[in-house]
Amino acid sequence: MSEEQAQHLMQQLQMLETYYGDLSQREATLVNVLREAISAIESIKALREKPDSDSLVPIGMGTYVQTKISSSNKIILNVGAGIAMEKTYDSSINYLEARIKEIEVAIQDTTARKQDAMARLEQGKEQMNQLMQQTSEDLSG
Repeated sequence: MSEEQAQHLMQQLQMLETYYGDLSQREATLVNVLREAISAIESIKALREKPDSDSLVPIGMGTYVQTKISSSNKIILNVGAGIAMEKTYDSSINYLEARIKEIEVAIQDTTARKQDAMARLEQGKEQMNQLMQQTSEDLSG
């Protein structure tokens, strides 16, 4: 393998490492969104059981105001692109459960891509090790 091929292999390995890091970050973000969706469903169910409960509402910079949740049985739900809709508790839970399924599919896809990138990284590192051994043998022999 020539020096040019070795440099090309190193560039590929660096790109794969960056790609793997990006996938890891995406996976972590998706897991956080999944946890948030699960938590939202649990909160909606708790509100349904205790409709006139007290709650703390964040108003910014770690500051909260205590409020009483009215029993309107409606929730304002952000459905994307800056659009929010008023939905019933059940409709909100159904929407969030559908989003959870989408997120789980995205996590599985990202995990598969990470595994593929890791396999390609390992293969590239093995090629680099073989190249280094060959170069070492050529220099000593």
